[in-house]
Amino acid sequence: MKQGEMIRFVCILLLWLCLCWLVLTKAKIDFMTIFAIVASGIIVFVPLYKKYVVRRRNDR
Repeated sequence: MKQGEMIRFVCILLLWLCLCWLVLTKAKIDFMTIFAIVASGIIVFVPLYKKYVVRRRNDR
């Protein structure tokens, strides 16, 4: 990954972690809360993984 891509990825990761922390501290922790956090992680990070990691492997 290039430096700009890495910075962008880290910013998205930190924002997602802050939002998850906020949800975990304010909401009741049950199955739906955990499911929402896991689902949001999949929705956010799978496309980024495909864009940056898989693309780099195919470009070689």
